[in-house]
Amino acid sequence: MPRYAFRVEYDGAPFAGWQAQAGQPSVQGAIEAALGRLDQGFAAGARIAAAGRTDAGVHASGQVFHADLIKEWQGFKLGEALNWHLKPAPVAVTAVALVSDDFHARFSALERRYTFRLVARRAPVVADRGWVWQVLKPLDIDAMQHAAQYLVGRHDFTTFRSTMCQSASPIKTLDEIRIEGLDYPAGQEVRFHLRARSFLHNQVRSIVGTLERVGAGAWEPGRVRAALEARDRAACGPVCPPQGLSLTGVGYDPDPFS
Repeated sequence: MPRYAFRVEYDGAPFAGWQAQAGQPSVQGAIEAALGRLDQGFAAGARIAAAGRTDAGVHASGQVFHADLIKEWQGFKLGEALNWHLKPAPVAVTAVALVSDDFHARFSALERRYTFRLVARRAPVVADRGWVWQVLKPLDIDAMQHAAQYLVGRHDFTTFRSTMCQSASPIKTLDEIRIEGLDYPAGQEVRFHLRARSFLHNQVRSIVGTLERVGAGAWEPGRVRAALEARDRAACGPVCPPQGLSLTGVGYDPDPFS
């Protein structure tokens, strides 16, 4: 059976998350239903595997999954056919590649990249509603970047993971946190870019919510280091809402889509 890798983007708002759940709309469920109209294996209940399981309300522009199909397809035609059957769900395949049998969307991944968008302004956000977290006051980007450096590297991230996290270990290596400020009508946009081989459940949202407290002046940057070293969930700042978060890319070597 030929194996295909797919890059996919989606609006997470209507879904209970990536993972298929009984009685709940999911991105995985929408894709598998569409594949079931193209492939007998999926019509009979075959499953796809993804690079990561995004939570309810979290978006993606660079999610990757793989699927084993019964017949061989030309990649462009497979993507076109799948996008046709995905309508009207807010999910779109943007790339398809035939890959080797040992490629696995999750276990072959070398890194995952997330971006979180925050808008600081008094007026309600309309154009980007559902895609950003809005706060009312401008944030100090330099202070947040200073605080973020305490989190880069290999650490015990117990403070910054959900109590529901199922990972066997809280130890992760965070390769990069980059924070940029952008012009935004009547306000300020801040983008948090995080990169690591893998993340704990709610780790990104916990980090961004904590750094926002630094940017707002409620925390000194050194308090982030103390929170990390506490290894205590109670030391974490607020967990920010999901709608500003997007999975923007997954890295492989070689890149199946290049």
